[in-house]
Amino acid sequence: MRVLIVDDSSVMRKIVARGLRQADFQIDEILEAGNGQEGLDVLNGPNGKVDLILSDWNMPIMDGLTFIKNVRGGSPDINKIPIAMVTTEGGESKVEAADAAGANGHIKKPFTPDMLKEVLGKFMK
Repeated sequence: MRVLIVDDSSVMRKIVARGLRQADFQIDEILEAGNGQEGLDVLNGPNGKVDLILSDWNMPIMDGLTFIKNVRGGSPDINKIPIAMVTTEGGESKVEAADAAGANGHIKKPFTPDMLKEVLGKFMK
């Protein structure tokens, strides 16, 4: 299983990766991107096959919502990958906007490994 973490904070990317490991998910590789554009570059690159995407909302260059819209409008290789938002944005209108764009789940920061299991369990092999 390969996971892409998209967040402008390198510290937060490491926290998310550690949380995934603490949740006992069997992950072979974690790829990282600092914003939505970098995330698209990873997905469209030669080693871009991933099984799950975790994305922040607020990022420079390309935010998480725009990133989701681009993934969902992308090639058949990427447009069906499950995407969960991992963000401080938890307002109902934000969740609805992310759902409408194609998000499959939401994890509010700060989170615990149990919260990751609850939201991501259905996507993990």
